[in-house]
Parts: sequence; structure tokens; C-alpha cells
Amino acid sequence: MDGTLTASIARKPHFTVWSALLLLATVCLTLIGLVTLFSASQSIYNNEFTILKKQLVWLVIALAAGVAAFVTPIERMRDWVWVLSGIVILGLILTLVPGVGITVNGAQRWIGFAGLRVQVSEFVKPVLVLALAHYMASNQRSLDGFLKGFLVPILIVGLVCGLIFLQPDYGTAVLCGSVGMILIFLAGVRVMYLVPSALCALGVFAFMVSRNPERLSRITSYLNIEENLSTGAYQLWQGILAFGAGGLTGVGLGNGRQQFSFLPEAHTDFIFAILGEEMGLIATMSVVILFLAIFVICMLQLRRAPNLYQFLLGVGALLFITLQAIINLGVVTGCLPTKGMSLPFISYGGSNLVVMFLLIGLILNLFRHWARPFVSEASELKSFND
Repeated sequence: MDGTLTASIARKPHFTVWSALLLLATVCLTLIGLVTLFSASQSIYNNEFTILKKQLVWLVIALAAGVAAFVTPIERMRDWVWVLSGIVILGLILTLVPGVGITVNGAQRWIGFAGLRVQVSEFVKPVLVLALAHYMASNQRSLDGFLKGFLVPILIVGLVCGLIFLQPDYGTAVLCGSVGMILIFLAGVRVMYLVPSALCALGVFAFMVSRNPERLSRITSYLNIEENLSTGAYQLWQGILAFGAGGLTGVGLGNGRQQFSFLPEAHTDFIFAILGEEMGLIATMSVVILFLAIFVICMLQLRRAPNLYQFLLGVGALLFITLQAIINLGVVTGCLPTKGMSLPFISYGGSNLVVMFLLIGLILNLFRHWARPFVSEASELKSFND
């Protein structure tokens, strides 16, 4: 009788108030993105609904992906980890093949699929988290060693970052490398191994930037904005002007000037500036608070993770959402050098939207498991090991 009762409790789905708050924050950010995107894209096509329609198509796909990540058993994801890893690595290689990869603004990052462009590097994010979490948890007793504890996971991170560098996409490579290093550190790998490798990676990044005139000019322009208003700092300066014009309450939705081709990439990387101009400080602070809420909610729940695998899954998914948001907000507000990176849930871009919903679905799935009685988690782990 007790076994039947325990099994029924374990199978019962749990959706806590924390899950509801996380879902609410995600919905609010997505709605803000759709409204801002409609306004920011008015001057791009003759029909201002074109980009909005495309984003809505991607939103349907993203919702399906998020639901799939939510309902898939956490432990069963481990069965597919290396298959998924092989697929994304193959995809990264294919983007570099002439005639297969699609080049936009000098970067070869996309593959065409059914009339849609897929940015493969975006899908590296959830797969990298899954691969590292699975590997580190499976080799938990050997993490203090050099070979299994450090060299293998570093090679995993280095392989995907190197392929992304070649596209070239320095920002995504740095983001993936940073999250990977943090996960390796949290898993318990020795710091004496991590510090030299991090310094080496930083040196390689600095060398690559110095050899690339376009990216080097972004940094030099950032250091002296006023002398580069018409060249490298033009986009950043227009973004700052947008925030200044918006003030506290904004000039009104659809009444901003920057959307009319003054601000490059207004519907993607710099959509936060359009939000600031048209809806003001109140709206921009609301976005910051929503991202902060996602971070706080997840941090409060991470302590309930029953094992290293689920802990690393939660941390990795959270870092890819919040670090990307921090980088985008830092770039648009002039706190960081200009780098093309979308704002999660808000910027135009189907691949990133799908990946963000995948990560949110994964986090909600973890929350659902962590809300169950501890005995159910123990029984699930025993059944997986058997």
C-alpha cells in the first residue's frame, strides 16, 4: 500500500508558485518584445507586419520546443546527449561550408531550412549545458584529476567555441566559453587547472580581436565615442540618443525617430533602445526587473537540486538567459563595447527565441521535479541507475 501511495505521489505533477512566477516573467518579456518589435520594424519593409508575422511563426515553434523540454523526463535526456552533441557540431561545420552556410554582414552563421534561417550556434547553448552536466555528473568521482576532470570537459567547450569563432561570432563563443568554464568550476574541478586555461583563452581572444580590424574598431570607438560618432560609434551614439529622447515615460509607441533607419539593427541587437525611446525609463526598468526576477527565482530553487546533474542543468540554463541579457543591455547602454547579441525574448530572431523557450521549459521541468517529495527523487534515480 505504501509503495503504491509513494508511486502515485511521484507521478503527480507539481506546478509551484515559483514556476508560475517564472512563466509569468517569460510571458511578460515576450509580449513586450512583440509590441516593441512591431514598432521597431515599421521602416524595414513596406508592410510593417512582415517581421512581426515571422516572429509569431517562430513563437509557435518556440512554444512547442518549450513544452517538449518541459514534459521530457530529466533523466531520459541523458540518453540523447551525445547524439544531440554530434548534430550541433555537424551543423556548426556545415555553416562553414561554401554554398551551405548563409552569409549575412560578413558572418557565415546560418543554414537555410524550409524557408527559414537557422542559426546553429544558438542551439549549441542547451546542448552544451546538457553535455557538460551529463559528463560531470557521470564522472563526479574523477573530477579532481587532470584527464577526466579537466582536459575532457575543456576540450568539449573548446571544440564548440572554436567552431563558433570561425563563423566568426566572437560574442557567442565567449558566452559559451564563459558558461562552460563556470559549470566546470561549480562541478568541483581544481582551480589550479582552470585559471591558466582561462587566461590562455583570454589571450587568444585578445589576439583574434587585434587581428580583426572591424572588431578592433568597435573597441577603440567605444573608448572614444565622441571622436567616432560617424563611424564605429554611430550605432551606440544613436542608441544613447534614443534613451535620452525617451525620458521617463517615452515619446509614445510608434512615435520614435530611431526606428526610421537612424539606428542600425533596431529590431534585433538594439531593440532595447527603441523600447527606451518610445516607452521610457519605466518600461526599460520593467524589463530589467523581469530578468532579475528570473535570476532570483532560479537561484532560490537551485538549492533544491538533488544531484550534480540537475544542479548543473539549472545553472547552465539560467546563465545562458541572464548573461546574454546582461551583455545586450550593457552594449546598448554603452557599458560594454558594441557586440551583436540579441536580447532574450525581445529581439527579432527565431533561433534565439526557440532556444530561450527551450531553456525556460527545461528550468520549469526541473522545478516540477524539485517540488516532489524527496523519496520520489530517490526512486527515480534508482530506476535510472538500474
